[in-house]
Amino acid sequence: MSISLSSLILLPIWISMAQIQQGGPDEKEKTTALKDLLSRIDLDELMKKDEPPLDFPDTLEGFEYAFNEKGQLRHIKTGEPFVFNYREDLHRWNQKRYEALGEIITKYVYELLEKDCNLKKISIPVDATESEPKSFIFMSEDALTNPQKLMVLIHGSGVVRAGQWARRLIINEDLDSGTQIPFIKRAMDEGYGVIVLNPNENYIEVEKPKIHVQSSSDSSDEPAEKRERKDKISKETKKRRDFYEKYRNPQREKEMMQLYIRENGSPEEHAIYVWDHFIAQSAAENVFFVAHSYGGLAFVELMIQREADVKSKVTAVALTDSVHNVWHQEAGKTIREWMRENCCNWVSSSEPLDTSVESMLPDCPRVSAGTDRHELTSWKSFPSIFKFFTEASEA
Repeated sequence: MSISLSSLILLPIWISMAQIQQGGPDEKEKTTALKDLLSRIDLDELMKKDEPPLDFPDTLEGFEYAFNEKGQLRHIKTGEPFVFNYREDLHRWNQKRYEALGEIITKYVYELLEKDCNLKKISIPVDATESEPKSFIFMSEDALTNPQKLMVLIHGSGVVRAGQWARRLIINEDLDSGTQIPFIKRAMDEGYGVIVLNPNENYIEVEKPKIHVQSSSDSSDEPAEKRERKDKISKETKKRRDFYEKYRNPQREKEMMQLYIRENGSPEEHAIYVWDHFIAQSAAENVFFVAHSYGGLAFVELMIQREADVKSKVTAVALTDSVHNVWHQEAGKTIREWMRENCCNWVSSSEPLDTSVESMLPDCPRVSAGTDRHELTSWKSFPSIFKFFTEASEA
């Protein structure tokens, strides 16, 4: 059994508290003091000191994982699924490892969108300068020219990026359930143009610039003795600061800052931007949306901002466990009426697929996605969504 450094540090305090709590009133004051001491100890920071370096591979091969013919992530040597608790009692390190793998998965899905689905990666803003932050979306070759049908896919909030429904499903189950690829391939087989939004790519992260304090020795008007004393104080201050930084950030993780992408700083902004610059310009007579979770909220906000345009161009909207709220978002009566006629929300439910589910909100019909797992609602309702779109286009 291994005992962490933080446990060794805190063990004497816990023992003392246990002993004191058996004493009288005077001892209770000591207990209070010890509790106060414990409250001042940053356990998360102590745990960092026990961690191995946060140095992870940058390829699937480096992690010794690969996707098999069923689209399942498996260990190259053992054939076992991904193991989160790779190192016992190091939850933060395991989480960082999981996140590092997740970033590789994101790039892998991007590659599949381009190579396997033949989509084009389009940079936005469309008029971005060379130096400003940029994002991107994916489109089929005929997305803007297809005269008949266009399908638009919007995922939910969090770490997912273009082409994904849920990272957890990709890692722990398979590519079919966790990505939008089955939707994209079937849509293209049925003659749809396709646009894949990227609503969570709202900023880029860059390292915070280090602040250089000008040395007091530059002040030539001061006596030499005073400058030397100031320099000595400055060096001592820096030494203390460096010591604190070594404690606060023992892994020397980079301090990052966020630079937001113009007109795409939120999922709602992104949806409106892509509508204005791409979807509204498309030739398609019938536009269809599939929007999961927060993507449904982004669609409703798009409709509030572009109501007439959306009504004239969109034929049907499939929501999957959408978190939109027509009251909180202040959607007007005409929008609610349009949603009742043209939208359907497949929600998490233990009822069989397509079973009607009662709703408290006066917007669109709600039916069961055939699963009570939020992240699986898009995949489980996959066949019903295409049937819904076919019926809507024939109406």
